[in-house]
Amino acid sequence: MATEDIVITGVAETADEVSPTAQALRTYPLAPGHNVNVRSGPGTHFSVVRTLPAGSRVPIYCQCPGESVAGPYGTSNVWDNISNGQFVSDAYVQTGSDGYVAPKCS
Repeated sequence: MATEDIVITGVAETADEVSPTAQALRTYPLAPGHNVNVRSGPGTHFSVVRTLPAGSRVPIYCQCPGESVAGPYGTSNVWDNISNGQFVSDAYVQTGSDGYVAPKCS
């Protein structure tokens, strides 16, 4: 059985209680053997803000349409928001879906 990482956001009030604003957020693996550029927006014309090494896992807070990119998981115009102002092409993230797996970014 595959393991999946969970990121907990929010603040625990006590050891047995988690704040109502806390939510579990699944992380997804990047395509094996690929370093992935993180961009400031949903397209390759946006600046690279950092590069994630092969084997990294990323949270997906929301997703939005953008430039179409061909990658190991096909061609996609879906971009994953992994942090404030940071996007990666969904074509490099193993989400198990060709569509949206998170809410659309507003």
